Amino acid sequence: MKRTHLFIVGIYFLSSCRAEEGLNFPTYDGKDRVVSLSEKNFKQVLKKYDLLCLYYHEPVSSDKVTQKQFQLKEIVLELVAQVLEHKAIGFVMVDAKKEAKLAKKLGFDEEGSLYILKGDRTIEFDGEFAADVLVEFLLDLIEDPVEIISSKLEVQAFERIEDYIKLIGFFKSEDSEYYKAFEEAAEHFQPYIKFFATFDKGVAKKLSLKMNEVDFYEPFMDEPIAIPNKPYTEEELVEFVKEHQRSRNWTQ
Repeated sequence: MKRTHLFIVGIYFLSSCRAEEGLNFPTYDGKDRVVSLSEKNFKQVLKKYDLLCLYYHEPVSSDKVTQKQFQLKEIVLELVAQVLEHKAIGFVMVDAKKEAKLAKKLGFDEEGSLYILKGDRTIEFDGEFAADVLVEFLLDLIEDPVEIISSKLEVQAFERIEDYIKLIGFFKSEDSEYYKAFEEAAEHFQPYIKFFATFDKGVAKKLSLKMNEVDFYEPFMDEPIAIPNKPYTEEELVEFVKEHQRSRNWTQ
């Protein structure tokens, strides 16, 4: 697509978004930041970024309606790439027909899907294809998978989180093998399920946590479930969360 045409589409699209939704995003500056991914440049692009945001799409047809829909998806990615330009996040597109071999290698089978590659994980984005939603999702993904709680004020903030699943564990230190297993388990569910940890005895006492214990909170439930048979392996934690989580989808 010619840059000038994409720029015009972007101006129209962003003006509409601001009028209807009040988004506080900058105007698209016309600079191309989203690239086409191919077998030839895949390894080079992958090494360059901590996260790779990938739109897997069907070949663009000559139908004007289909073209317009594709252009709107493209401008969303360009805008997100602009907003997150100083983060180590790459934005690419994969044509299902031209790069069928690469798509098969990556395990992509649903055209029109947005995937994020992080290390050896592939996460399928299942939210609204909107700039603000995608920015928030990606910023969550580049954060540490476990948030550390070390004060009473942070405990209060933790307790106010009610509308989604959360886990919290008490460990000796960041060097604890049991904390490392907890951290690795958290990576399987990031950013859909929140993992917290503390190394502070006072915080643990307030939350009734024993050493190497992990509590599992369901949405809008004040009392947690203590995961049995501590200390745990990564696999045991992942299995427990999968068995108890509800209405959440992710790709490992």
